[in-house]
Amino acid sequence: MSMDILVRPMLEKDIDEVLDIEKTSFATPWPKEAFTLEITKNMLAKYVVAEIQGKVVGYGGIWLIIDEGHVTNIAVHEKYRGLGVGNKIMEGLIDICRDRNIVAMTLEVRKTNEVAKSLYDKYGFKEYGIRPGYYSDNNEDAIIMWKRVE
Repeated sequence: MSMDILVRPMLEKDIDEVLDIEKTSFATPWPKEAFTLEITKNMLAKYVVAEIQGKVVGYGGIWLIIDEGHVTNIAVHEKYRGLGVGNKIMEGLIDICRDRNIVAMTLEVRKTNEVAKSLYDKYGFKEYGIRPGYYSDNNEDAIIMWKRVE
């Protein structure tokens, strides 16, 4: 089944749908206020949503700090996983970096999150270190990943 996936900037009206995805994707989900501040007040932040037939099915965010992009989060609605939505979101974030002459991207990922790690590997991210006990819900280590933006 082929579906067109549209990636576009996140708007305030998208936040409720984004929160539904956030709550089923993360052990410590961000509150509504965090997303509102990110897209209305944080001048360094860029967020995108992925839509299929008008429904928000995923989102991603990045902070642009000087010449580096720090991926804050990427999540896909559980019913839409495995359809390439995460790929489209990552491509959207990479495009944002290219458009702004960002030279590198970085992120943290849970040591046990194999699905996310394989997405990041696919886009050229390499492991550069560990943040021990980074995740507060279970004290899991984070893997720091980094890539050059071509």
